[in-house]
Amino acid sequence: MHILLVASAFNSLTQRVQAELRDHGHSVAVQLAHEEEPVREAVRRECPALVVAPYLKTAIPRDVWSVHTCLVVHPGPVGDRGPSSLDWAVHEGADRWGVTVLQANAEMDAGDVWASVTCPLPPVGKSDLYRNEISDAAVAAVLLAVGRFASGTYTPMPQASGGESCRPLFRQSLRRIDWRSDSTATVVRKLRAADSQPGVLDEFLGGEWFLHGGYPESRLGGRPGDVVATRDGAICRATTDGAVWIPELRPRRAPGGPATFKLPATSAAAGRLRTVPERPAPPHRTGDGGTWSEIGYREEAGTGFLSFSFRGGAMSTAQCRRLLRAYRFACSRPTSVLVIGGGRDFFSNGIHLNVIEAAADPGAESWANINAMDDLVEAVLTTADRLVVAALAGNAAAGGVMLALAADEVWCRAGAVLNPHYRLMGLYGSEYWTYTLPRRVGAPAAERLMRDALPVSSTAAHRLGLVDRVIPCAPRSFDSEVGALATRLAALPATQSRIHAKKTERDRVDLAPYRDAELVRMRRIFADPHHPYHGLRRAFVRKERPASATSVPRPPFPQG
Repeated sequence: MHILLVASAFNSLTQRVQAELRDHGHSVAVQLAHEEEPVREAVRRECPALVVAPYLKTAIPRDVWSVHTCLVVHPGPVGDRGPSSLDWAVHEGADRWGVTVLQANAEMDAGDVWASVTCPLPPVGKSDLYRNEISDAAVAAVLLAVGRFASGTYTPMPQASGGESCRPLFRQSLRRIDWRSDSTATVVRKLRAADSQPGVLDEFLGGEWFLHGGYPESRLGGRPGDVVATRDGAICRATTDGAVWIPELRPRRAPGGPATFKLPATSAAAGRLRTVPERPAPPHRTGDGGTWSEIGYREEAGTGFLSFSFRGGAMSTAQCRRLLRAYRFACSRPTSVLVIGGGRDFFSNGIHLNVIEAAADPGAESWANINAMDDLVEAVLTTADRLVVAALAGNAAAGGVMLALAADEVWCRAGAVLNPHYRLMGLYGSEYWTYTLPRRVGAPAAERLMRDALPVSSTAAHRLGLVDRVIPCAPRSFDSEVGALATRLAALPATQSRIHAKKTERDRVDLAPYRDAELVRMRRIFADPHHPYHGLRRAFVRKERPASATSVPRPPFPQG
């Protein structure tokens, strides 16, 4: 059937629902719901059999829901209501939660229930949950509800009347950290419930900041609230019984001032941390739960595992260079298989638009960032003495997809969404995509993926040849599944033959012309201050809405 998606943003869940519905044979249109009239126009234009709202911050117009069946996805179990459902669940330490698909009516979250699916809530940040356990439950609930609607025989379940279960907006007064009394566990819980929006408002370092992200640290400490260390762009602040790592800060917006945005904490607070020591993490360790770093390496049964987790999947120039150093270290180890990625959340979304936007010369920083990404991808592409597996636990976009395609095999968790294109950010693209993408899917399919600029589900990616293996598992099980498969691959007699054949093939291919041709076009874009890329980047980073962005999904990167 023809389905219209109405959403406040083309975020990760909206993208996944669109991709999964298309996989199930439905035709899908998308309308962003910033204002009521474009929604009405989209309904008149599309004549949908059904309207589905995966992510909605405003009400569907009465004249739409009263005529058309409109199904709204609520990230809470049946009976839960309110705009901060997941915030409350994380704050209160719930270990199970759910997603409900209900029919839009005049009362918020009070419509008849078409489907509800429960899910576990592991102790991670709200945005991580939203892209993983909540996303899995939401897609299952949407597909169940759509199937029930298509049957024409299902009667949705009315909810109990009354608004007593509607919880209020989770305001900053509830999020406030008392550094003099809050334990590490309490601070981490408050930070996780605010991740990645709206952050926790705090005052320190001579300013007001929103804190984004929080990870416990058991070895460091100091006077509660003080910044005691830095690492990988993050700051470490002491608590009453330990410390927490905070990767990102966002300055509070001044009255009448421009919108602010998240940056690596040490960049946001540049010049205020001169006396704070840097505490780098060891490059080679075996699962240290007492501290945090963006990059880690371990070995099991002749297999290397280079894990990385960058906030929002974005990779700045410095992060690319750190990962390249770690990759070279991993390649110095005596292993026959190297797995890159893993973990739970984003694999990579390519260059770091926020860091670029904050730079004194965004064009120059864009150029530095894309070259650092290219250096990393080149290192993977030219690795000839072992098999490299890219393990995508979560979503990937733009240059992040091309980083994965540089590996010999690409494995992804069922539920991951890929955006293998650059066009919606006004970019031609680099990272050797003109070599790796056609090699994977063929020239016609590569051209179509770049032109259409649509999200691709894990199932569709496997069908196209973008990925080699889809792993159907819960987010928390992906690492162990990948570990078992990778060690089995390392033990296969055929693996050494594959490595030998790989070296022969690499010796025949000259990669330099691909990179050179891509960068010629990218340099022109970055050097032209009037190129659309600069305006699209600015709007994306500052969460501004381009005037024409009401019906076409703009950003190629999932947003929370």
